Amino acid sequence: MTRKERYAQVLGYFREHLPDPETELHYTDPYSLLVAVVLSAQCTDKRVNMVTPALLERFPTPAHLAAAEAEDIFPYIRSVSYPNNKAKHLAGLGRRLQEVYGGQVPDTVEALQTLPGVGRKTANVIVSVVHDQPAMAVDTHVFRVSHRLGLVPKTATTPLAVERHLMAHVPVSDVPRAHHWLILHGRYVCIARKPLCSRCALVPCCAFAQKRLAKGLPLPDEQPLTVSKNKAQQQK
Repeated sequence: MTRKERYAQVLGYFREHLPDPETELHYTDPYSLLVAVVLSAQCTDKRVNMVTPALLERFPTPAHLAAAEAEDIFPYIRSVSYPNNKAKHLAGLGRRLQEVYGGQVPDTVEALQTLPGVGRKTANVIVSVVHDQPAMAVDTHVFRVSHRLGLVPKTATTPLAVERHLMAHVPVSDVPRAHHWLILHGRYVCIARKPLCSRCALVPCCAFAQKRLAKGLPLPDEQPLTVSKNKAQQQK
């Protein structure tokens, strides 16, 4: 199967079965989404969604966040990963939003990356979700699923390389949705340690699954046929 054919099958499946994917982070405006995405680094969306209601009630606008110190923010986010660093990032983020951008969340990847705690992945999420721009955020799920399916070559060893390959093959109109498609697939089906291949409709076009099947190996979530030593001896 060519890479072009693989993209066609993968995207066609998602268009039919998950036409309107959405982020699982809870937010009401660009500011609350930005805060949530910063907190979500190396942390589950479920945990972030538990933290943000009280945090945003206390700091409902960039102005409120700008007036805070890291130690004011820390108690609200202590249960997320790396709370000390993220508290510092949020305090600096609030000040920069207020002082440089008039309390508004920027709408370009370049401007967003000037905010403390905001890297390319976070910036891509914001412009994609809020502004429906064709930006591909590559997190651990997108990186893993893209390689397993065979959407990107093994030589794409960095998030930026994966992003560039995906952007070169995914139609512009699909890019904002494709980010969510790959994340959700990685979160619930193509999980890290043992992908649920027996439940996956993409097995026929998945490079990882087809390679195992071609070698006569079971899919990761299937039990291989084994015979106990005693039973084997009895059969001789």
